[in-house]
Amino acid sequence: MRPALPRLICFAAVLAAIVALAPAARAEAHDTSRIVSIGGAVTEILYALGLEQRIVAIDSTSFYPPQALREKRNVGYFRALSPEGVLGLNPSLILAIEGAGPKQAVSVLKSAGVGFVSVPDTFTGEGIIEKIRVIAAAAGVEKRGECLANAVAADLDTLARLRTGIDKPARALFVLSFVGDRAQVAGRATAAEGIMRLSGATNAITEFEGYKPVSDEAIIAAQPEAVLAMQREANPLDARTVFAHQAFALTPAAKRNAFVALNALYLLGFGPRTALAAHDVAAALNPSLAKVEFPSQIASAVERCRG
Repeated sequence: MRPALPRLICFAAVLAAIVALAPAARAEAHDTSRIVSIGGAVTEILYALGLEQRIVAIDSTSFYPPQALREKRNVGYFRALSPEGVLGLNPSLILAIEGAGPKQAVSVLKSAGVGFVSVPDTFTGEGIIEKIRVIAAAAGVEKRGECLANAVAADLDTLARLRTGIDKPARALFVLSFVGDRAQVAGRATAAEGIMRLSGATNAITEFEGYKPVSDEAIIAAQPEAVLAMQREANPLDARTVFAHQAFALTPAAKRNAFVALNALYLLGFGPRTALAAHDVAAALNPSLAKVEFPSQIASAVERCRG
């Protein structure tokens, strides 16, 4: 039995060494000299962290800050990526929002020998904080990331206190577009539903997940008290257009003329400004809410986090 003891001690030492090295393996270091940013919120966070000089390209949803689309190369829509177009820019690190695609393109990018980080995209306040920390860790600026995460958390706390002043959550319906004469609307597990919850509203459509066309009967049955939409240049949606539709004309939202349209990335991006966007929606749906300034606006916290 004694000869086995040295082998046991040796095994224990090796196991201890593996455990000790595990955290370092999880915090994999990346070359961040040439970043391709895929996803509007990813780009917004990188700029908020003061890393814009390292970005060589962005995707077409990166509308904020406004100079991003002017300054950087564009790899196209994040769900329709070309591996050749991305890799042709000689990136050292690709930061891609969860849901980027198509899947075949992402598989090629992941196997190209370039740093690739998939950034989680969940539509909650906690999801925003996680997104910031993942990006900051990948870029090697954890201290700046924690500063930004704390600033956003303070805004979300202010928003939560504001929601306590809402007596009755409004039933809201998010309209993505009209397909023919049918409205394509947001169901469960969408960014639209996430912003409703943060703004103290509820989703009037819960029968399905994602964005789908619905019948006029479904809209009338949902009885939305407000309609949300994205501001857009092509095929814009406004209150007159939506409430002229025969189904929407029969809803409480039409009677109240309750229609809110905001910039797409601001409203649905779930980035550093999301608490402010949710406040804008809450104030539009509840005019009696007290006016409030957010910590990031008062103290320019985001600017301080740029290092």
